[in-house]
Amino acid sequence: MFETPSPARSLVTAAVAGLALLVAGCAAQEAIQTERLLAASGFQMRLADTPQREAQVESLPQLKLIPQQRDGELTYVYADAKECKCIYAGTEAAYQRYQKLAVQQQIADERLEAAQEEQLNRMDWGMWGPWGPWY
Repeated sequence: MFETPSPARSLVTAAVAGLALLVAGCAAQEAIQTERLLAASGFQMRLADTPQREAQVESLPQLKLIPQQRDGELTYVYADAKECKCIYAGTEAAYQRYQKLAVQQQIADERLEAAQEEQLNRMDWGMWGPWGPWY
């Protein structure tokens, strides 16, 4: 009645599961970085520490900065119901600081990536013999 999965099928299943974990890990890492920038910009974190607040956080668009009018003033809200179970709320000024920090972070990330690629290109691969580094 039960069929033993073929090795190829098991390999595909493992590859799909691994890819799903990688994507989830990247999304979680991106959320953490965004939340750090929000905090550094002056956004206030508020935990969803009651069932009502938890429901409110879950009802908001997730992992996106959403502009809202509040008491005639423009504010921004970022909800994370999965990882921190919280919202980040900030003023227009905090949002402007966040935008500036996000651009600076992107530039720093690009410079790091370029430096790592340059380092890789400079590496002496001769020690690997005629097969190169990946065979």
